[in-house]
Amino acid sequence: MPSLLPEAGPQRVIVASNLVYTVGSGLYLTAGVLYFTEEVRLPAGQVGLGLGIAGVVSLVLGIAVGHLADRRGARGVYAATLTVQALATAGFVLVDGFWSFVLAVGAATGAKAAGIAARSPLIRHYGGSRPQAFRAHLRAVTNIGISLGALLAGWAVQVGTHTAYQLLVLGNAISLAAAAAILVPLPPVAPRPRPGGPRRLALRDRPYLLLTALDGVMAIQFKVLTVAVPLWLVTATTAPRWLMSGTMLVNTALVIVFQVVASRSVDSPTAGGRAYRRSGVAFLASCSLISLSAGLPAGAAATLLLTAVVVHTIGELWHAAGGFEVSFSLAPEHATGQYLGVFGLGAGLAEAVGPGLLIALCITWGRPGWYVVGALFTVTGLVAPVAVRRALRAGAREPEGVPRPAPGTYGVSHGGPEGRAPELPARAHHLPGS
Repeated sequence: MPSLLPEAGPQRVIVASNLVYTVGSGLYLTAGVLYFTEEVRLPAGQVGLGLGIAGVVSLVLGIAVGHLADRRGARGVYAATLTVQALATAGFVLVDGFWSFVLAVGAATGAKAAGIAARSPLIRHYGGSRPQAFRAHLRAVTNIGISLGALLAGWAVQVGTHTAYQLLVLGNAISLAAAAAILVPLPPVAPRPRPGGPRRLALRDRPYLLLTALDGVMAIQFKVLTVAVPLWLVTATTAPRWLMSGTMLVNTALVIVFQVVASRSVDSPTAGGRAYRRSGVAFLASCSLISLSAGLPAGAAATLLLTAVVVHTIGELWHAAGGFEVSFSLAPEHATGQYLGVFGLGAGLAEAVGPGLLIALCITWGRPGWYVVGALFTVTGLVAPVAVRRALRAGAREPEGVPRPAPGTYGVSHGGPEGRAPELPARAHHLPGS
C-alpha cells in the first residue's frame, strides 16, 4: 500500500481521495443495478431507461461544471460535486418508483460527470511536469479501489437481504463524503482569469471536437469486456461461466500493474495519436480471437478468450494513455475544466450507444459482427494521428481568434521543446495516479 501513495503533499491528498472514492464506485458498479431490480423491484427496462436519462443529464453538466471549476476554483467545485453525489446516492434508499429513481440516479450521475471535469484542473495543477503521467497513475489506483469495492459488493449480493443492500448503498454514500472530506488539506487552486473571446472555447474548437468524437468511438471498447464478452461466452461458447469473473480479474490486474508504464512513452500529442493507432490494431486482433472461440471445446475456447482479454487490455492501456495525453496537452491551461468536460462527451456517448451496438453486432449478428467492431476500432485508430496533426496545425490560434499556445508549447506551458514535456524524476514515475 505505501507504494500506491506519493510523498506527502497535494498529490497524496488527491490519490487518497480517489482511492476512497473508487472503493464506493466498486460497490455501485458491481451491484447498483441489482439493488434497483432486486431490492426496489423496478423492471429492468425502467432501470435502463432511467440510466439513459441520467446519461443525457451528465453530458450537459460535465461541460458547465468544468467551466465553473476554471473560473471559480477547482478544489471547492470538485468537493461540492462529491458532496452532491454522496447525498444523491444516500437518496437511493428512498427510491420507491420510477420517477424517484430517475431523480436520484440523475443527480448522482450528473454530479459524477461534473466531478470528473472539475477534478481535471487539480490534476493539471498538482500533477508535476507531466500531469498525464499522474492521471495514468490515478487510473491504476482507480482499478484497485474498484476491485476492493467489488469484493464488498459480492458479499452484499451473496447475502441478498434488505439490510445488506441498504449497507451497500450507504457504504457508497459514505465513501463519497469521505473523499470530499479528504480534500480539505489540499491547497486551493486559484481561478484562471478568462481571456477575451467566446465563453465556450472548447465547443468552437473543431480539431478538439474531432478528437473527442474519435475517442468516443474508441471508448466503446470499455463495454466489450463488460457487455459483449459475457453474453458471447454464455450464448456462443462452451467456456465455463466462471470465466466471466476471470476475464475481469485479468483485465483489472493488468491495468493496475501496467497503466503507468504504458503512459511513460506517450509524452506528446503526436505520441498520443500513435497510441490510438496501436490500440485500434490490438482491438481488431482481440475481436478476431473472441469470434474464433465459438464452437471450440471448452478448454480451447477459454484459452482463446483469456488470450483475447490480454490483447484487448494492451489496447485499452494504449487507448487510455493516448486519451490522457491529447485531452490535456491540446487543452489551454486557462480552460482545462471546460475542455476536459467536452472531451468527456465522447465517453458519455459511448456509454449510451455502446451496449446496444455491441449486442446488435456481436451477439445478434454473431461472428461477422466481431470483425466489424474490430474494423471500426482500427479505422478510428488510423484516423486519430491525422486528427492530432490537424489540431497541432491549428495550435497558433484559439477558436474565434483567442490566443492559443504556440505549437512548441501546446497545452502544457511548462513542457519541453516540440510539445514534449520534460522527463519526470525517477521517483515521480512511480507515483500513483488515476
